[in-house]
Amino acid sequence: MELDRRDVLKLGGLGAAGVAAGIVLPSRTIEAATASQIDPAYLPDVFATPFAVPPVLRPRRSVREDDGAWCDYYMLSERMFNASILKGGRTTQMFGYEGMVPGPTIKATQGRRARLLVRNQLPPRHPVIGHESSTSVHLHGSASLPQYDGYASDITPPGFYKEYRYPNMQAARTLWYHDHGVHHTAENVYSGLVAQYHLTDPVERELLPQGEFDVPLIVGDIAFDANGQLLMDDNSHSGVFGDVVLVNGRPWPVMKVKRRVYRFRMLSATIGRSWRWQLGPGYPMHIVATDGGLMPQTQTVSQFRHAQAERYEVLVDFSQFPAGTRIVLNNLSNPNNRDYDNTDKVMAFDVVDDPFDKSDPTWNRIPQNLVDSHVMQLRSGMEKRRRHLRVQRTNGMWTINGHTWADVVDSDFQLLVADPDFNDTEVWTIENKSGGWFHPVHIHLVDFNILSRNGVPCFPWERGPKDVVYVGENESVDVIMKFEHQRGRYMIHCHNLSHEDHDMMQQFAVGWKPGDPDRNDPIRADRCKYDDLADS
Repeated sequence: MELDRRDVLKLGGLGAAGVAAGIVLPSRTIEAATASQIDPAYLPDVFATPFAVPPVLRPRRSVREDDGAWCDYYMLSERMFNASILKGGRTTQMFGYEGMVPGPTIKATQGRRARLLVRNQLPPRHPVIGHESSTSVHLHGSASLPQYDGYASDITPPGFYKEYRYPNMQAARTLWYHDHGVHHTAENVYSGLVAQYHLTDPVERELLPQGEFDVPLIVGDIAFDANGQLLMDDNSHSGVFGDVVLVNGRPWPVMKVKRRVYRFRMLSATIGRSWRWQLGPGYPMHIVATDGGLMPQTQTVSQFRHAQAERYEVLVDFSQFPAGTRIVLNNLSNPNNRDYDNTDKVMAFDVVDDPFDKSDPTWNRIPQNLVDSHVMQLRSGMEKRRRHLRVQRTNGMWTINGHTWADVVDSDFQLLVADPDFNDTEVWTIENKSGGWFHPVHIHLVDFNILSRNGVPCFPWERGPKDVVYVGENESVDVIMKFEHQRGRYMIHCHNLSHEDHDMMQQFAVGWKPGDPDRNDPIRADRCKYDDLADS
């Protein structure tokens, strides 16, 4: 049973904030029926696959360190495996952490450190796409030291390993770990090297659903060649757009949900596609957290725009729907996507009448007041300096202020786009004068507050701490941030990964100047090691 819009009004309406800030939806451009070259008979059917939650990676051991803090030790292997996405027994060669897509979720606790040893057991090259299989693991959203941040040129070749150290000092948030290897990030992520990492704290555990009602949603899109292998067409380095939508590695899955409130940790792990979510015909979605954790107040919307690498934590109240209802998560799309026959739908929720524990206060609660973090208290006028960054295409290359990552490499990694001192607060204006492209810009290390978009307040769903900002066509965005936690060199780049690889990436440094010694050199401070570890 599908409810119509009149049923929504019976459920209390959408609220003024749910009208998407007065945005006029673009008309959708259908480029072709499909992108895949395989016989359509082998393509997966829509809403024919059960939903699955990735497994949780358990620590191998836990150790109390010299300063008294606990540290959990994990190990992962990057391996190639055969994924079963297509019909007819066809399999697709993909890369995955622990040989699965997505990789296992890591659950960490604020104040409890983690070490993640990652073994590159991939073949030297992808057998179909053909790119080199060196990797660099970036824990996106973590204030890690530079040598453990997944710096693009700090690569681990096949047959080597690197141990990454994560402080877990920040407030609760949804992070994700993914590959960041220089010039091959798009290929490695498209091949499957993605997973979530959940950092928890007491405030988040008190306010929001936990356990089976705290659900990761990693959304991607892929296409297949005539042999059922990955088809990667980056449209002259513009972006990759598949015609098969995956959620947690499964095509258009169906999830059974009980009649209560669920929390969905929504991550877009796409290479080039952005999304505009709508639940059914416009049922309420209550956004409680952004990239950097809890928002000051819950924002209730009927749709929202979601770029690559952004994370939104969304509460959905299924208690108002009768058992037997099917609710579809739709994609209304945005300008400059390539949309196909079935990319307008993502997954379905089937409401069931199964019992659950109603002593849990989160079962029917949508909290309104959340956490007013120090990031969200930053205001214009607090900044020590303002900077201007232009994201644009120059002579066929994607650039930031006219420079590329190749320029950084040629400078022996000395070239900086910004050099704030430790604990400085700055406002950056990020400008995209192009009408033909959007750029999700990611600033490593810090969380920021979006002050304005084209001179007016940001969208309701962005009113929380962020580390990725959607800079749309002809948009100019002001963000304010405090450069705290760590010193050293970090990257800023477009998270359209084809743009990043060709070559829209620069670096900034906190408390460091070119020519200075650097104890946390992102490449030299802690290099990868030859893997002679026992397989056990």
